[in-house]
Amino acid sequence: MTGRRPARRNNRPGGRWFGMWSRVRKAGVTVAHAWRTETKTDEDKRPHNLFEAAATYVAAGAEDDLDRADEAAGWVSPEALSFGVNELACRAVIALARERGESPRTVARELLGLPAA
Repeated sequence: MTGRRPARRNNRPGGRWFGMWSRVRKAGVTVAHAWRTETKTDEDKRPHNLFEAAATYVAAGAEDDLDRADEAAGWVSPEALSFGVNELACRAVIALARERGESPRTVARELLGLPAA
């Protein structure tokens, strides 16, 4: 060798690269925690799913509880909330149609106050 020292390796598998990627990963975790919109409390450790958010959002809207609707809207992304509300509406219309013995189309139009097609 012509005066070059071999690269120093630390005692971890992967040498210095492991240490670098470990620091990058830790920084990413720190950033991810900073971006969280919801704070976790002891009584509420699991995250809300989109169906819980949609059910709470729709129920709060029906009860004119804007604070609760805003809270539920913050649990998931707007796209996920939209999907959940759509899924809830579909299931509700199907359930009402079965209960009434009518088509889902008839029930949906009736719920919205539209004339029969």
